[in-house]
Amino acid sequence: MTALDRTLNVSCSKSTITVNHKDQKICLDPRKDMDCDYIFVSHAHTDHLHRKKKRTKSNAKIITSNATSRIANGRGYELLNVYQDHAFKLLDSGHILGSTGLLIEDDLYYTGDLSIRKRAFMKPAVIPKVKTLIIESTFGHEDYVFPRSESIIHEANILISEMYSQGRPIVLLGYPLGKAQILTQLFAQWEPIFVEDSIYKMNLLYSELGIDITCHTPFSVAENKGSLSSNKPWILIAPLNSTRNGFLQYVKRKYGPTTVGFSGWGIKPNFKYLLGLDHCFPFSDHCDYNDLISFVKRCSPEKVYTFHGFIDEFAHTLRCLGFDATSLKSKQELEGYATRSMVLTDYFDKKSHDN
Repeated sequence: MTALDRTLNVSCSKSTITVNHKDQKICLDPRKDMDCDYIFVSHAHTDHLHRKKKRTKSNAKIITSNATSRIANGRGYELLNVYQDHAFKLLDSGHILGSTGLLIEDDLYYTGDLSIRKRAFMKPAVIPKVKTLIIESTFGHEDYVFPRSESIIHEANILISEMYSQGRPIVLLGYPLGKAQILTQLFAQWEPIFVEDSIYKMNLLYSELGIDITCHTPFSVAENKGSLSSNKPWILIAPLNSTRNGFLQYVKRKYGPTTVGFSGWGIKPNFKYLLGLDHCFPFSDHCDYNDLISFVKRCSPEKVYTFHGFIDEFAHTLRCLGFDATSLKSKQELEGYATRSMVLTDYFDKKSHDN
């Protein structure tokens, strides 16, 4: 599906969003190697990275931040042909360390993943004035309005205090790149803190990139030294995705900790049950519904395209507010492909009725 405005051609496929601007073809966060002039990589989460094929005709120049390149390489994704001498602007998107949006002159801004809330060392996203805006809509539904970050952290500290008073360990879970480093810094006053081994590697890399973050003892080292106990309080920072594999189950069986997740999806009461958690706080590295609306208003664009998540719902909201807004859909989505957020919402709604 292709959408046109006065100066740009914006199209969407299953693999990428493509912008044609002044005879230049730019692919935004493609999921595979693309034949184009430029490939923009907004940040180093794996759903925004791709591995370059050994045999490819593409000579696309990679545009990304230095931190994203470093972190991607640390995760085993080699960003070849990174190009620095370009006329585009990379603006901090506030999502994770190194995350940026792409500003093409004053014509178009692609946000990548986005947050306008200050969180530990993460600053709010830069908000440009722009004619055309392509904005992520992960939480672009009115159900997803999060409490203030300060309130969430306060409640989490109260919970940790209660567990410590009972002599009970606690596991704090967040995505291993981005959220886990924020949790490490936000709760640094508690002792002792241990971190799952993959998070430890990311924490080291963050430190190398200038973030003042304590590199606490890795879980494997702590366990080998006998530093863990089921009847003494400690904190473990672990990946939220570990709830789907044996690691968290092992920790729960052996040490009996209280488990606490941090995710925007946690605004839905049944999310913690889906992941088998004791508690979950709606703390996200994305904009919530109100933040997204605020971002669009401050950009004051003539045209808005929504992508990822609640694209139709958010585009409808923006049209009701007077914006010319269109949801970007690939052919597969037009034929009935359901986005992740729609699937999750359907699940939560069904579970809510069951309970």
